[in-house]
Amino acid sequence: MTYTIAVVGAGPSGLYATDALVSAGCTVDVIDRLPVPFGLVRYGVAPDHLSIRSVRDTLEKILERPGVTLLAGVEVGTDVTVVELLQAYDAVVLTYGASRDRRLDIGGEDLLGSVAATDLVAWYCGHPDADIEIIEDALDAATAAVVVGVGNVSVDVTRVLTAPRERLGSTDMPEHVLDALDRSGITDVHVLGRRGPAQATWTTKELKELGELEGVDVVVDPADLVLEPVSEALVAADRVVARNVEVIRGWAERGLTGAPRRIHLHFHSRPAEILGEGRMTGVVVERTTIDADGSANGTGETFQIPAQLAVRSVGYRGVALDAVPFDARRNVIPNVDGRVIEGDAAVAGLYVAGWIKRGPTGVIGTNKKDASATVDSLLADLEGTPARGGSGIAPVLRERGVQVVGFEGWRAIDAAERALGESRGRVRTTLHDRHTLMAAAKADGSSAP
Repeated sequence: MTYTIAVVGAGPSGLYATDALVSAGCTVDVIDRLPVPFGLVRYGVAPDHLSIRSVRDTLEKILERPGVTLLAGVEVGTDVTVVELLQAYDAVVLTYGASRDRRLDIGGEDLLGSVAATDLVAWYCGHPDADIEIIEDALDAATAAVVVGVGNVSVDVTRVLTAPRERLGSTDMPEHVLDALDRSGITDVHVLGRRGPAQATWTTKELKELGELEGVDVVVDPADLVLEPVSEALVAADRVVARNVEVIRGWAERGLTGAPRRIHLHFHSRPAEILGEGRMTGVVVERTTIDADGSANGTGETFQIPAQLAVRSVGYRGVALDAVPFDARRNVIPNVDGRVIEGDAAVAGLYVAGWIKRGPTGVIGTNKKDASATVDSLLADLEGTPARGGSGIAPVLRERGVQVVGFEGWRAIDAAERALGESRGRVRTTLHDRHTLMAAAKADGSSAP
């Protein structure tokens, strides 16, 4: 008899795990709390990075495979519990990612205008849970922004805040996002890195795009590019680091052109306080130095950046699920080789893959190898055991009246987005409202299989 597996999460990790499981002869129910699949490929990758987002085509082919059933719009922990999944399937693989932001833990962080990069990215990608009012209120009030962090997400945020309409207008951004960015009065974006340019984690391709934006100057203080021994060693050992430093030095040497918008890169700088009463008015920044071990320490020297928008982009973190062990320090589910563990013992039938397994590291392709390793553990554990049989959790969802979007429902949403985009001269326009998404899915008669 065939093993039946539940995969919780329809992002890259979940779908790569699904692909490996189906290839091994299993049947798989892919469960996601959102009405649409693809996770951070749809709601995390910047809309103007079309080549990266095109991996959705590959992931969709996995959903088309025989033996795969999509159960979207189902929230584990609310519509169904993990315990119920373990009772209904031979094994359960949790791949729901790391969706929350890390905080700065400084004064003023909760003032109006201070937002998480996770929330801003969700807004411009058309996530149904995005708080449109808060984000657009912050944008409308701002002429200057501070972005905290020097990874690829901070680069994406900075680029979206400064890019001309011509670059973004052909993407699948919702129309209200394009309108808000179009009316934005932001002229200056300040990017803060608490260490030097050699310690930044952005990739060279994404970094270089900042210097290619029409009507935008990149401002760099040459003093920030003086490398201490730790940074010199990094440059000598890592070609990517060396290229990044070379790109930034080129901007410092190029000087300014008088462009109407500016991106300011501040290294050896960390936010100490967000100023304002009710709404933020600026950020106090402390200068730092780097120790021999590469850690950053404050010097006590500060300066202020007048700004009405602050975006913290210092990492994602996972969240716990009821009845599932959780490492609150690392914000991951504890595991050994993908087997969820509680204490020293494995939790029978429960596995984990992706960011909730290892933390928010790597690129999209990293998840394929990671998911495959988890599936290897799962299959090894099932070998020689009888299959449970049964029809999974779908009958329970029907009894509870949960509105489930199957693959044909997703296809209907996809068609509606393409039609909306075509009406506006674009390939696609993302439907951002949950009710609209569900209505589009129902137009094809989608329901729990």
